[in-house]
Amino acid sequence: MRTNRREFLAATRAAPLLAQSPGRAQRPNVLVILTDDQGYGDFSCHGNPVLKTPAMDKLHSESVRFTDFHVAPMCTPTRGQLLTGQDALRNRATSVTAGRAVVRRGLPTAGDIFQSNGYATGVFGKWHIGDNYPYRPMDRGFQEAKYFFGWGLSSAPEFDTDYFNGRYRHNGVEKDFQGYCTDFWFDEAMSWMKRQKEAAKPFFCYLPTNTPHGPAWVADKYAAPYKSAKLPANFFGMIANLDENMAKLDAFLKDNGLRENTIVVFMTDNGGTAGVPVYNSGMRARKTQLYNGGHRVPCWVRWPAGGLRPVGDIDVPTQNQDILPTLVDLCALKKPANATFDGRSLAGLLRGKTDFPKRMLVVQYGQILKKWDSCVINGKWQLVKGEELYNLDADAGQTKDVAADNPQIKQAMRDHYEQWWRGVESSLTEYQPISVGTPQENPVFLSSSDWQDIYCDNVHTVLAAGGGPQGGPWHIDVEREGEYEIALARWPFTRGLGLTEPCPPKKVTVAELEAGKALPIAQAQLRVAGQQLSAKAVDGAKSITFTVRLAKGKTKLHGWFQDASGADLSGAYYARVHRL
Repeated sequence: MRTNRREFLAATRAAPLLAQSPGRAQRPNVLVILTDDQGYGDFSCHGNPVLKTPAMDKLHSESVRFTDFHVAPMCTPTRGQLLTGQDALRNRATSVTAGRAVVRRGLPTAGDIFQSNGYATGVFGKWHIGDNYPYRPMDRGFQEAKYFFGWGLSSAPEFDTDYFNGRYRHNGVEKDFQGYCTDFWFDEAMSWMKRQKEAAKPFFCYLPTNTPHGPAWVADKYAAPYKSAKLPANFFGMIANLDENMAKLDAFLKDNGLRENTIVVFMTDNGGTAGVPVYNSGMRARKTQLYNGGHRVPCWVRWPAGGLRPVGDIDVPTQNQDILPTLVDLCALKKPANATFDGRSLAGLLRGKTDFPKRMLVVQYGQILKKWDSCVINGKWQLVKGEELYNLDADAGQTKDVAADNPQIKQAMRDHYEQWWRGVESSLTEYQPISVGTPQENPVFLSSSDWQDIYCDNVHTVLAAGGGPQGGPWHIDVEREGEYEIALARWPFTRGLGLTEPCPPKKVTVAELEAGKALPIAQAQLRVAGQQLSAKAVDGAKSITFTVRLAKGKTKLHGWFQDASGADLSGAYYARVHRL
């Protein structure tokens, strides 16, 4: 059953708010910082022999640190888990693309829960769990949203924007930012937090950066100390810039009287990437992989006024699904009845309790979801792909499979996974549709990043005309019956390029995007709601347009291009759906 968001907010607002209760302490603010593609080894406090991260090291030294903390091995599933407290296969955001990069509708997010409890809510940076209604940050409880589309500024929907003086969205409206993207996210977050302080409003600030994810574009002054044939200088330079912003953020919190009563959570979204060849903290594997190096990341929590245990390490296995239930407890929030968590509150551990119940964790994500394509964590043990068993206390690098020597442990972990899989399996063929024909977003712009089961989410694939001869369909939900104009395009509508034109190379601040391939597009095919339509391209046209009548309900929209002989060329990388 679809949950009406207005009903959810009304129900939760009916609960008495902590700030309205006389004699209660001031509610804490919350600041969650999530960096992108920064691995466990990409910190000097974790032993990196080259990289210097003094501001992050300082936060590390002031925090309670979860040293066996796990996320998904890729970014969107981690983001969905963080904001819902549910496993990726349950909240449906299981991949970065392919129609599986949105959290299912009606599921309360951290934004919803904090907002309904009287908090101001804001997000600044990388969202990546839905570009269209009803999955945008403004639709998921965030009152202030400054973000961009897709996984990054060179994703398919953003196409060719720059890390310097590029584009962003402010509550859905396209605008330009000045300066470097990471500086902009931090500056905007600090400005917003200051306004909430002046208004005496507690806040939940979500600050997910798009760096140090590639492309590795950064000012040379940050990369210069790492210029060496054996070092990823620009990647380390992006981390150096992040660290500088972390120092500014800490000074801001102190100068504005926010440091003591703000819960700061710092974590990263998946295992290491460009820094892995330099230092990976002795772990096996990297981003996208199921061994420890793919999903073990830092998680630090600081709250000076919160009565937490002394700073130091907690080595209990934990996961990012635990963060939202933890914040609900620490902030004494009213949880809506329809919010169910796979994670468990870590508030007791943070307050010094040691009687945390034993449990097993499952790490799984993916575009094509297969049974056993997972890692099960059970204390010191990890079971990879249902077969390989590792004792990380004795073998941190996971070099020796000890399954044959420990059959009972392996079987217990397999039994746990079987039970977990039964709880999610029935919904794995469901795709979350993008709404069309709504007052909230009309027209709707679609990109190849949301094609079902096709990995086509970056500018380079679009430029090279990848993604197969027909691309893939979009899942849509026609919310209002009526006449619709559907335009299919080879290039983003904002570029103004003709269907058969190549895309010229584009110089960005520190790099150049390659030229895009021209296709001899003569006609388009459109399959939608049981209708199969064909139309010829007009000379010089930028798109091929169809007018169709659509009934209310869920369906698929699939468009692709052909040459004059009728041979398939490529999917329609971009579409505009407008209810007339």
